[in-house]
This record gives sequence, C-alpha cells and structure tokens, in this order.
Amino acid sequence: DSGDSISELQEWRPVIYRKCTDPLWLLFFCLFWAGLMFISGYAVVAGAAERLVLGYDSFGNICGRKNTPVEGANLSGLDMTNKKYVFFLNSCGLEIQSLKISSLSLCVSRCPQEQLNSLEDLQSFARNNGSFLCVYDLNVSNYTLNPRAAQLCPTLPVPPSKSFPLFNRCVPQNPECYSKYASVLISMVNEMDVFHRILSGILAGRDTVIGLSVLALAFSLILVLAFRFIQTLLIHTLIALVVFGLLFVSGVLWWLHHDYRNDPSTELETEKENVKFLLGYAIFSTMVTVILLSLIFVLRKRLQFAVQLFRIVAKIIGRIPFLLFQPLWTFLILIVFWVFWVAVLLSLGTAGTAQATSGGQVEYRALSGICYMAWYHFVGLIWTSEFILACQQMVIAGAVVTCYFNRNKNHPPPHPVLTSISVLFCYHLGTAVKGSFLITILRIPRTVLLYLCNILNQKKNAKCLFSCCFCWVCCQESCLRYFNQHAYTTTAINGTNFCTSAKDAVCILARNSGKLASISCFGDFVLFLGKVFVVCFTVFGGLMAFNYHRELQAWVVPLLLVGFFAYLMSHSFLSVFEVTADAMFLCFAIDMETNDGTAERPYFMDQELLTFVSQSNKLTEGQNHRSPRPFQDNEDGTELQPMV
Repeated sequence: DSGDSISELQEWRPVIYRKCTDPLWLLFFCLFWAGLMFISGYAVVAGAAERLVLGYDSFGNICGRKNTPVEGANLSGLDMTNKKYVFFLNSCGLEIQSLKISSLSLCVSRCPQEQLNSLEDLQSFARNNGSFLCVYDLNVSNYTLNPRAAQLCPTLPVPPSKSFPLFNRCVPQNPECYSKYASVLISMVNEMDVFHRILSGILAGRDTVIGLSVLALAFSLILVLAFRFIQTLLIHTLIALVVFGLLFVSGVLWWLHHDYRNDPSTELETEKENVKFLLGYAIFSTMVTVILLSLIFVLRKRLQFAVQLFRIVAKIIGRIPFLLFQPLWTFLILIVFWVFWVAVLLSLGTAGTAQATSGGQVEYRALSGICYMAWYHFVGLIWTSEFILACQQMVIAGAVVTCYFNRNKNHPPPHPVLTSISVLFCYHLGTAVKGSFLITILRIPRTVLLYLCNILNQKKNAKCLFSCCFCWVCCQESCLRYFNQHAYTTTAINGTNFCTSAKDAVCILARNSGKLASISCFGDFVLFLGKVFVVCFTVFGGLMAFNYHRELQAWVVPLLLVGFFAYLMSHSFLSVFEVTADAMFLCFAIDMETNDGTAERPYFMDQELLTFVSQSNKLTEGQNHRSPRPFQDNEDGTELQPMV
C-alpha cells in the first residue's frame, strides 16, 4: 500500500523537461484553419467586397467606378466614377420584401444636406449641385413635368442626409429615419420586426451605448485595481455598494414602469413594449436583489476569510503583475479575429451572379455551397474564440504554477508570464485546442436550440421543451468549463495531455472537495458581486441616459445588451483573480498530498496560505496528522524543482 501511495504521489510534480501534448489535435486544428483560409480566399475572389464597401444601385452599377453592362438591364453598365454615394428614394420607409430592400437605390454625386419638400426643390438641387436624385433616364428638366415623377423621384419630403464615412451611403439625419434605415440595411432578414426595432434603438442611441460601454470598461478596471491593492476596505465597501445598487436599480425600474404606464402620451407600439420590458426587468431585478441579499446575510460571518483570500491572491498577482494585462491582449486578439470573421462573412454574403429582372433591375443570386461555407465559418468563430480564451487560461495557470512551485519566495522566477507563453506555444497548444473543441461541441447545439426557441415562439409546449434542453446544455457547458480550467492547470504542472490532466484534476478535486469547496465558492461569490456592481451602476447610468431620450425606439432592449456587455467586460477582467485562485488551490491540494511539511519534504506553500485554509475549514485534526511546519526558504535557485 505504501508503495502504491508513493507511486501515486510521484505523479504530481512540476516538470522542467516537457513534450508536446495532443499534437494530433493541433494538426487537426491547423487543417481546420486551412479550410477557413480556403473559404476566406474564395470569399475574396467570388465575393464582391467593393460592392459591399462602395455600394451599388438597383441596376447593378457599383458607385464610384466604371461598370460593365448586365444583359437585360438597360440602365446597367454606366460610368459612376463621379457618383460615389448610394441614395435610396424612400430612405425613411425602407422595408424588406423577399430578402430585398423595397426602395430603389441610385448612385449620386452628393447627398442632400437640407430637407427637400417638392419636385422644384429636387430640380433646383440637381442644377445647383450636379447631383440627380431621380432615376437616370429622367431628364432634370422633366422633374416637374413628367406624370410618373412621383414613382421615379424620391419620396417627399427628402430628409437631410450625410455620407457615411466608410460605406458611402447617404444616411438620413432624422433620428427616426436613421434608425429605420440602418436596421433594414444591416438586418436584411425577413419577418424580424422585433429585431428591427431593437436595432433601431441601438443605432439611434449609438452615442449613449458607446458611452455606457466605456463606463463599464472603466468600472471593470477600477475594480481590478481595487482587488489588487485595497482588499480589506474593498470587500466591505463593495458589498455596501452592491446592496445599494441592487435596491436603487430595482426601485428606479419600478418607478419608470409606473411612470411609463401612467403616461398619457404612451401610444406607439414601441412605447408599450418599453412598458412590458420595464415590468419584466423590475421583477427580475427584484428577484435577484432578494436572492443576493439573502446570500450576503447568510455569508456575512465569512467576510474576513474573503479579505484574507484576496490578500493571498493579490500577493501572487503582485509577484506576477503582468497577469493583470492578460485580459487586454486577449480582448485585442479576439477583436482582430472577430473583425476578420465578419469581413469574410460579408464577402461570402456578396458572392453571387448578377441577373436582370423583368423590370430592368438587377438581382444577385447566391452561388451554390455558400450556405455550407457559412456554417463552417460559424464553427470556426466558436472554436477559435474558445481556443483564444483557453490560451489565456493556460498562460495564467502556468504563471501561477511557476511561482507557486518555487522554493525561494523572496526571489520569484524571472518573467513567469513570458515563460508560460513560451511553454504553451512550444508544448501545449494541442491541449488548448482539444479543450476548446469540447466547449465548441456544446456551444453549437446550444445555438441551434436558441434558434429553434425563437422559431417556435408561438408553440408554447415545443418552446418549453427546447428551453429545458437549452438550460441543460448550458449547465453542461458551465461544468465542462470548470473542469477544463483545472485540466489546463494540471497540464501546466505535469506536462500531460488533456485527458490525463482532466482525470488527475478530477481525482484530486474529489479527494479535497471538502477542504477547498467552501473557500473557492465564497471567493467566486465575492467576484460575482464585483460583476454585479459593474452591471448595476452601468445599468443605472443607462436608465438615466435612455430615459432622458424617450423618443428612441425600444431603448429598454439596448439597455439589456449594455448590461450584458458590462457583465462580459467585468468577467473578462475579474477572471484573472478567479483563474489565479483556482490554480492556487489546485496547487495547494497537490502540495498537501505530495509533501508533509517535514525537512525532507517541505511544503511549497507559504505559511499564510496554509494557515488561511486551515482556519477557514477548521482542519486542525487533519493538520495535526500532517504536522504542518512553517515555510522554509531554499536557496537552490528559482527554477521549478521536482517534488520527491
């Protein structure tokens, strides 16, 4: 038995000499990305990126360049070199019919910057500016004479517009026209009126949405710095602010609902939807407030342990200050990838052949196989995004492992983050690929279930079934993310492949769940309160800003998206503390099983961590067995030393 025990203990050791883990998965990922590159190249060649960027009219002419004629379209093949802007004849009444925009579009040399109220104004604008806003074959002198001028010229009055700086469209400046115009251009999907109104609210209040997003970023950065430097004062202050924020936001939501419901000017359908959304938000906010306040009351006696926990985590991060920058570079890499992904998707969407219709206009028919390429591209979005996040987790875990299993705490290893990055890229990319692929397997059916729930909106029984399946898949994904994170930490320690690391992590977590579960859960709860703090005060700012602009359409839904973005932003930054704490506790469990605190096998942990875990779990009997001894310095160096 003793021999088996020693054999089991020797499995856990931070190794210096590593080998590549899960290389076949890395090869598979490279082949998958080769497919993505093929799709990207095909999208560039077969797609019409210039048609998307420069814009085109209803007759197949790309604005700002010379064009080739399309057979059957008399007004195609025109020279539009001096006509760089796309102008819709009915910009305030755009609709989607059979996946096409109902209004005619023309290429013009200048957008009308003032409102035009009559055909005489259109004629005067054309003569003074050389920009013709009626169909090409209608002479300017006939604007007021031709009986069909109402069909061949813009719908009156023509709102003032400006050219969009990137995509060369004449964008109406009237808020209502602008939101309608932008939502139709971007959505291009049939029978999605709710989506149109939501997008209208986002675009009409774009400045407010951007400002609130920046506010959420600022709150997240402040909270990260506070967790790093002022743990003692922060915990109590944070809980007080969260309690105040929850009560205040819930009260404001109920007040706004009452105010909107009793407002006699509430007549539009979008305003009535605002009242419904506000009622739902008020009820949800009240429920969350009651639950969190109850948990805070129950756990109030463990606040001091939270202070000690974050003091220990902050000490580790203090030895590795560059860990705080990991969310930034991860966020930047994700933004670059998402921009690339959207650009390829839009190019795929423009891959088609021009065909003339019976009315002399031109339509673009999608090429065969585009749908399958789009699905492949969608899988690439999920898998690559999860792979980038997995790399961040492995970098943080590797840096924490490097510092934890260092005997001389007074001289931490040099550049642990760079060392962790180099180890990841040299040996463990395949493990990150495999872990992210497992998440992708669950994310795809979750997305499909969400889509089916939206389709079956009217069939309550089917929608309830799919909603239950959706929740079940979400729970599975959360559990898998938790075990993936510990598998990455185990790989950083032992240098083993994903499956072996996951098995070892599950075994040691099962053996030490009683010791570490309560501490880890309470630490996660405090971090969750930090995320609630960011969301509460961002949503409060949004309530004040959006309520000030009541003319915006369906602003309550954009407010929900702002709150969701605030949660994602705070989660991205506070995940550094979460991953650090989880990696530290896993290293602690390994240290306790491998060493006994004697001179022959001293602990790697410092005395503060050992005392904290012992006190918080009251493991005095277990610690007497192990005879814990204070941490002893070892001046042999700062490299990882194998545990024997």
